[in-house]
Amino acid sequence: MRVDWIGVIRHGESTGNVAREVAESGGHEVIDIRQRDADVPLSEEGERQGRALGRWFAAMPREQWPDVVVASPYRRAVDTAAHALRGHPRMLVDERLRDRELGVLDLLTTHGVAARYPDEVVRRRRLGKFYYRPPGGESWADVALRLRSLLRDLDGARVLLFAHEITPFLLRYLLECVPERDMLAYAHNSTVPNGSLTSWHREGGAWVLEREFDADHLVEHGAEPTETEDATTRSA
Repeated sequence: MRVDWIGVIRHGESTGNVAREVAESGGHEVIDIRQRDADVPLSEEGERQGRALGRWFAAMPREQWPDVVVASPYRRAVDTAAHALRGHPRMLVDERLRDRELGVLDLLTTHGVAARYPDEVVRRRRLGKFYYRPPGGESWADVALRLRSLLRDLDGARVLLFAHEITPFLLRYLLECVPERDMLAYAHNSTVPNGSLTSWHREGGAWVLEREFDADHLVEHGAEPTETEDATTRSA
């Protein structure tokens, strides 16, 4: 089936997002997260954002619903999708939508990476952010490759993804063919609000951006968007 519309919703605020903000602002080297990344839950605010998404979709005509929903297997994305579209007949989980893996840099703040792995900072500067792969982790290019594979397998006219902060940037790279340098500069100067929607529709043979980091639906349905960042997009 031809895909004519693709949207991606960033998961609601997670306890990991909050812990990272605390660690970065406090100048700590390590982010205090007890769970493995795949098990990090939504924060209380993230739960409110998820319920607001549910009210938004409940008020939407069913013909505007996605034909298929695909979520990252990470708990914060799965729970956001469940809040938003509980009972959807085609809700799938696909590990190709998971967040970028940071390897030895996992749980480290920007300060922590510089203090503990100064050679990696130098190597990242030389290779560039898109191709730099931390030991045991993934580069942005690695994530792009698995997203490219997922896009080939999508089956539905309207497809909605529930994923992570890095995903809308890489979808711009893949769908709109935004050059690497431009995409990374754009990511450096942008933050994807938790619970926001970015979407594209097809015109002829091209994908056209129609909504970008849109979070008006959260406000309309009783929640506030938050702009907490993931370590995958900025510090590693």
